[in-house]
Amino acid sequence: MHPVSIVIPTLNEAEAIGAVIREIPPAYAADVVVADSGSTDGTQDVARAAGARVIEAGRGYGRACALGAAAADPASRVIVYLDGDGADRGDLIDRIAGPVLAGRHDLVLASRTLGSREPGSMLWHQVLAGRLAGLGIGLRYGVRYTDMCAYRAIDRAVLRALALREPTYGWNIEMQMQAARAGLRIREVPMPYRRRLGGSSKVAGSLGGTMRAAARIGATYLRVAAGSERRA
Repeated sequence: MHPVSIVIPTLNEAEAIGAVIREIPPAYAADVVVADSGSTDGTQDVARAAGARVIEAGRGYGRACALGAAAADPASRVIVYLDGDGADRGDLIDRIAGPVLAGRHDLVLASRTLGSREPGSMLWHQVLAGRLAGLGIGLRYGVRYTDMCAYRAIDRAVLRALALREPTYGWNIEMQMQAARAGLRIREVPMPYRRRLGGSSKVAGSLGGTMRAAARIGATYLRVAAGSERRA
């Protein structure tokens, strides 16, 4: 069994999820877990047909990420998070998983802003949000990020030690802040980014979704920056 598990949180991604799973290189596709948050468009069936295991994760992006990791093969040493909309380049997974597998880094993140972006793949406020979050984390912990891309690989034992508890879209920034706070070996890798293959974004697809996600991310930043969590 390959020591990598891939976790894909989903909510109504039937148009893309099959292609996302099939794009993963065979060497990394031994354990693909789709953590579904109550899709009503057949996402779960499409994912199973493409070869993934599917779990019911309930609502909440962070909750899906946590439960997906908990359901991963116990033999896996690395957890890779990948979005289910087809925008991330699953065929390039070795760029982020490889350094963690080799023991050179604890957390490797794909950076859309450092990589080439297909026109229309990211809106201006998404780029700005990543820059502002990176600036805030840099001022607080001395680690500067350029993005909050969901595509990332983390050592499983490290993930467990971070004890992340954010159940919403604040999960990614909580991980990045806690990793910086703990002094982990962190690396960002430039990664190409595409437009989603189908469906609509739950965050950038509407003003309401954007505002709700921004509020949760901001609240998570303030909570973690307050220093109430113990150092990992």
